[in-house]
Amino acid sequence: MTSTSLLALVIQTDELAVPLPCSGNPRLWFSDLPADLAAAKASCRTCPLRLACLAGAIERAEPCGVWGGEIFDKGVIITHKKPRGRPGRGMDAVSIRPEGA
Repeated sequence: MTSTSLLALVIQTDELAVPLPCSGNPRLWFSDLPADLAAAKASCRTCPLRLACLAGAIERAEPCGVWGGEIFDKGVIITHKKPRGRPGRGMDAVSIRPEGA
């Protein structure tokens, strides 16, 4: 077991005997809404386990969520997450051909 494993973080949390920011509303840390993710990142700033959480997430290449105050997407830290919806102006549209064309 490495010091950055999830089990190690749980043990450290129990030893602190204080609630962590992510224990109140876990959905906030895995939201699709950029505002929620920004709020989660801000909440991580005061967490005593922030650095260990971040190191573990990097080590595990977390697929999504806010870990240690950073947003992860497909195992990579990203600065912000774009909301769902229409593609940006520079994106190519999928063309649909009529039948028989």
